[in-house]
Parts: sequence; C-alpha cells; structure tokens
Amino acid sequence: MFEKRLKYARVEIERRFLLAALPSDIDPRLGYRTLEDLYFPGTSLRLRRATSPTGEVIELKLNQKLANEPPLPTHRIITSVYLSPADYDFLDRLSGARLAKRRYAFSWQGTCFGIDVFQASLRGLVLAEAEALSEESLDSVPALPVRHVEVTADPLFCGGALAAGEPARILERAHALLA
Repeated sequence: MFEKRLKYARVEIERRFLLAALPSDIDPRLGYRTLEDLYFPGTSLRLRRATSPTGEVIELKLNQKLANEPPLPTHRIITSVYLSPADYDFLDRLSGARLAKRRYAFSWQGTCFGIDVFQASLRGLVLAEAEALSEESLDSVPALPVRHVEVTADPLFCGGALAAGEPARILERAHALLA
C-alpha cells in the first residue's frame, strides 16, 4: 500500500524554524519569489502560484501533503501537479484560506534554507525550512545565524494552520516563543 501511495509522490523530510528576523546577508528587496497559496478547508490540498519580483509567473501547481506512516513532524508525503494557467484560474475561484509570503533562498554552512517572510495579516512572521535528503542528514541541519526556535513539531506553524488561523494568536505565539 505504501509503495502505491508513492507512485507519483515523494517523502519530504524537513525541519522548520521561527526566526526573529531575516539573516543580515539577505537583502529583503532582492532575490525572492512571492508565493500565494490557497488552502482548501477539510482537505490536504494547496494551490500555489509563485512569481518573480517583477511579477512573472514562475510556477502554478496543486500540492497534496499527507502525514507519513508512522506520523513524524519532520516527514510528509507530497505530491505535486503542475498546472496550466487555465487550470490554475479554475481552481483559484474556489473558496479557501489564503496565505502570501516572500521566499528567499539562503545557504548557511552547506545547507539550503527557504526563508519565508509573511505578508498581509501575518506581517512580521519569519519562518525558515531546511529540507534534508535523508533521516540521517536531518540532525546535521546547522543553527541559523539569527535568533530562532525550532517549530517543526508545532502544528500552528504549518502552512494550512497559518492560513486558517487567527493572525493575532499566531503572532502572539511567535513573539512568546522568541522572547
């Protein structure tokens, strides 16, 4: 059964961190992608549009993220379907919880991090994620050069929960964790 589930999917292994700020090596005006996500309530589905700083569409896709067996906060099964503009526009009309952020690529001590700076009602929230190639390499993810706390196991800091959650509560929890 498990192998059948992975026919078009892969296991995503990652750790997530709440950051007090962007690392000083990152210029917030340059080198980012804007990610606009739509989470469909009651499902494991996310619609995503990625654009360049100039507004050029880089990628349109539908993702499904499922818990791995046994469930671990570091492991999820992800399936991606890349969409045409017409398919994306059709799905984008559906209702759901929206989330917007800028993602910066950041390399630190041989590890690539995606650092997300959230927009709109979650302005001020900064999260980083590091994807590992294996379970063994997960423990070797280096500490970031800014004040941070790991939130991999905190469901409040997953995409769907961030999109559907109460922004004031999320920001208050983030502030408390970083205090």
